[in-house]
Amino acid sequence: MPTETFRFVARLTVTSCLALIALPLGAAERPGSTDQDRSGTAVADAGRPSQTKTETAIVAGGCFWCVETDFENAPGVVDVISGYSGGRRKNPTYENYSTGGHREVALIEYDPREITYAGIVEWLIKHCDPTNPRGQFNDNGKQYSPAIYYADAEQKKTAERVIKAIDEMKVYSRKIRVAIEPRDQFWPAEEYHQDYHHKNSIKYRWFRHQSGRDAFVTRHWGNRAHQLELPGSRPESASGGASNMQELYREWASYKKPSEEELKETLTPLQFRVTQKDGTENAGANPYNKNKKPGIYVDILSGAPLFSSTDKFESGTGWPSFVRPISPLAITTKMDNSNFFLGPRIEVRSRFGDNHLGHVFSDGPRNRGGKRFCMNSAAMRFIPKEDMKKEGYGDFLQFVVEGDGTK
Repeated sequence: MPTETFRFVARLTVTSCLALIALPLGAAERPGSTDQDRSGTAVADAGRPSQTKTETAIVAGGCFWCVETDFENAPGVVDVISGYSGGRRKNPTYENYSTGGHREVALIEYDPREITYAGIVEWLIKHCDPTNPRGQFNDNGKQYSPAIYYADAEQKKTAERVIKAIDEMKVYSRKIRVAIEPRDQFWPAEEYHQDYHHKNSIKYRWFRHQSGRDAFVTRHWGNRAHQLELPGSRPESASGGASNMQELYREWASYKKPSEEELKETLTPLQFRVTQKDGTENAGANPYNKNKKPGIYVDILSGAPLFSSTDKFESGTGWPSFVRPISPLAITTKMDNSNFFLGPRIEVRSRFGDNHLGHVFSDGPRNRGGKRFCMNSAAMRFIPKEDMKKEGYGDFLQFVVEGDGTK
């Protein structure tokens, strides 16, 4: 048996997540990564625009490959770095971190205008097994146990509040047992661990699937795993104020989706395939990819506002791309495992029309939150700014700022 094949098969039989690690692959260095990264201090990417004021948090949820992947899909998360924390040894390595008392952790860099520390805690709880203090899924031992690290008394109270709130929701049959500990020094893991799900996508997807992590999350949370729903998890400024937004979208809350037969008569064949059969239109050959006019994009069926030109950017992919929706109330998200070769993706659907819109990725503009909502033109209708008032969207003019995201 070829050596590499033998290594791959052998790794699949080992319960430890990190037993899957291959030799360093010589991949390009992470942006901003230098030899000084191993100094033990949290690092931010070099070249990050100074006007973007981000914050960091340290969490543990088992295999840091998985925690890194999950947090890349959280709203407002700018960057995630795998590493070690909570132990006694300085400059820990993969070979000795567990004997020094460290856990596998992730350093989360996030935009507080989009997600709060409470939101980081909620996201962690929803994407691990918070009832198991002895490890996570296939990985056993304290080094894989879930934990939240707090920087001050306020963060400690916040973590306790979020855990109590989720406990009271009775989502789990057992009590949540996530450790809440003072924040300690963070030590970035070796380069070959960073972005492992991109560098070794097939091995990673196989490991994640057989671990049962996704099945556990889906069983307990379903689509809610990809939503921040607890009070305080998102700052009001991220959506213009929750109560205000609910009032703005009240008109579409009663929308009733037509039957499939009616939709076939209403929509073009392409629109039907994209929105009802989760299809994808051709890159570049769609009307809104190059659209630079100010205005809003609404759901092709319900008419509910989805995206603003202010948040549109040129991604070079051939599809209209946005850094965020007008409001989280406008969309829903869920895990999409339909394409093995593309791997797990996060599907985006319109909340009120329940139409497939596209997917959200974590390769958007770093200085604008890092997200790329890659949408299908066929799923939306564009309303120019000058027509918004007469078409009944005057209340949404506040979200269209010319010269910002429209070029």
